Amino acid sequence: MRIDIADPPTLWARWGALAAALTTLGNDDVYWCDANGAHHDDHGGNWARLVLVEGGRAVLFGYDHEYSDTTWASPPLDLLAGAPAWLPWPELTRYAESDELGYVYWYDDGWTRVPYPDPSLDDGLRACARAVLDAEQARRELGEVVFEWGGHHPTDEPTERAEVTVEADRLLAAATAATVDESALDRLLGRIRPGAAVDPGAGAAMAARFGLTPTTVPPTVAAGTEVPDRLVRALSDDGHDALVWAAMRQAVEAERPAPAETPELAALVGWARDRAPAGDGRCSVTFTVTDGALRQHSGGTPPAARPDEDRWAVFEEAVERVRRLHRAEADQEHGRWIFLRVETTADDFTVERHYDSWPAGLPVDRHGGPGRTELRKELDRRGPAFRPAWGVLLAPEVAYLGPPPPFTDLV
Repeated sequence: MRIDIADPPTLWARWGALAAALTTLGNDDVYWCDANGAHHDDHGGNWARLVLVEGGRAVLFGYDHEYSDTTWASPPLDLLAGAPAWLPWPELTRYAESDELGYVYWYDDGWTRVPYPDPSLDDGLRACARAVLDAEQARRELGEVVFEWGGHHPTDEPTERAEVTVEADRLLAAATAATVDESALDRLLGRIRPGAAVDPGAGAAMAARFGLTPTTVPPTVAAGTEVPDRLVRALSDDGHDALVWAAMRQAVEAERPAPAETPELAALVGWARDRAPAGDGRCSVTFTVTDGALRQHSGGTPPAARPDEDRWAVFEEAVERVRRLHRAEADQEHGRWIFLRVETTADDFTVERHYDSWPAGLPVDRHGGPGRTELRKELDRRGPAFRPAWGVLLAPEVAYLGPPPPFTDLV
């Protein structure tokens, strides 16, 4: 699919101009260049890369942890499907297999990417690389280097902002013509003195690394020769969760002795009776519990709040008692239960614990179920004989194409 983006030399020049300006102020780790291409990292989990490949080709790729919805697409979206052999495959596949590749655009007499199932799907490109995609935005970003990064507060701000815009245009033009020098950087950033560390020499050195100074050339990587064998995600996160939860619903509990009655159980039972909504001792509490998450399920006869309380206070009390019981009943060999249901009457109670299976009658609602990471932690602390068969589905590689894992017929 052809995409309308400025050509690689234009993107490269803007990238290098920003890198040189920021390096002039001592910030050489936001935009920079090395032998493998141009880098951008906002140090907030978002990054972009531009690699020039021999033969006039290029690849633009990156990831935004908030806006790269492509990494969460369901069914999964393979951003490298049908991509050419000349791409830097080792780097691209490393990011793809860790779900940190939000977009990939390759240039060979025009920009191309894989088609998206929804044209409005956000891949994070604009969020990550806006400053180099648009001439006006690049100019504005260079102004921010002066006024935000440099903390410059002029007396006559409108006049000086106009001057900065002119100098930003000149620096961008110099980058395009590969004539960046210290004077071009000093005209833009020298106004910040005194009181700031401004080093046009360092900025010019960064521009030279980009090949944007006289007698220098941009770094270009060799073209790849073949598309490697690689893992391709076959299950989205939602699909992977559904696979695990479906297997849990079909699992049976391993035989293990019931935990001894504890003060924590007596406290939970007594509390539930005391909170019976009809005042007759009839109450029920149902929870999913893991190390990092706890959720109460609706249904049955839930505990009631007193006249001077709200529902949140009741929930907090229930959580504290359930957590205490969870810790008290933990067993190094048998593990800890994941689901708990307690039913009380005025003179009796029942406790239903599920260590290995999803309770019958407990639906998968919009909140889903216990997370795979938390389930892995739980199974890892148990003895081998008490790790249910569905535990194999928790491995990250199950989400990728390969030998079919057990239980795949469940979803």
